Amino acid sequence: MKHGKKYRETLKKYNFAVTYDLEKAMGMVKSMAFAKFDETVDLSVKLNLKKSQSVRDTVVLPHQFRGEKKILVFCKPEKEKEAQEAGAAFVGADDLIEKVKGGWTDFDVAVATPDMMKDVGKLGMVLGRKGLMPNPKTGTVTFDLKGTLAELKKGRTEFRADKTGVVHLAVGKVSMEAEQLAENIKAVMAEIKRKRPADAKGDFIKTISVASTMGPGVWVSVAEQE
Repeated sequence: MKHGKKYRETLKKYNFAVTYDLEKAMGMVKSMAFAKFDETVDLSVKLNLKKSQSVRDTVVLPHQFRGEKKILVFCKPEKEKEAQEAGAAFVGADDLIEKVKGGWTDFDVAVATPDMMKDVGKLGMVLGRKGLMPNPKTGTVTFDLKGTLAELKKGRTEFRADKTGVVHLAVGKVSMEAEQLAENIKAVMAEIKRKRPADAKGDFIKTISVASTMGPGVWVSVAEQE
């Protein structure tokens, strides 16, 4: 892959053979961001997982960087008022299910009460492809609409290890302070370690890297995050 002049110039600031402490790494990511837009900072964590093991959960980052999410709630009429007062952008039951079945997905998160999942589950072809299907493992299938929506509005974000055992997650923008980015990453790392499978063997975290949208990846010391 051929990189542009700015990327090649940026690489002169970085030694690929070295791992850095988190705060230093975030400072480097910021200094190596060269795009004219506010680049996103991404975290990639390679985990030591067997094929039968998975890591998946949600985390509320201490420092938010995205606009407010549009939340859709599938619920029975008796829960509609709670959902609306909690700030849901869209609330309904069969009417919303039919709308989504037609291909409408103009929302960022979908939440459903347990008694709606029999019908919501039929939307797998639409919601599943976009990662919007409510799931008990991520707290989006619940009767506690007030508490769940409050956390989602604070920026609760889902993370999961892919088939290769890598957790990939946006953790901020390069315009944020290095300390804020580091605190967001520490929050993610704490949740990842908390979700370590009980039968996991050996070193759980293999590698950690951070990078801006256009910049090179920077290796972070794994020992520091253990």
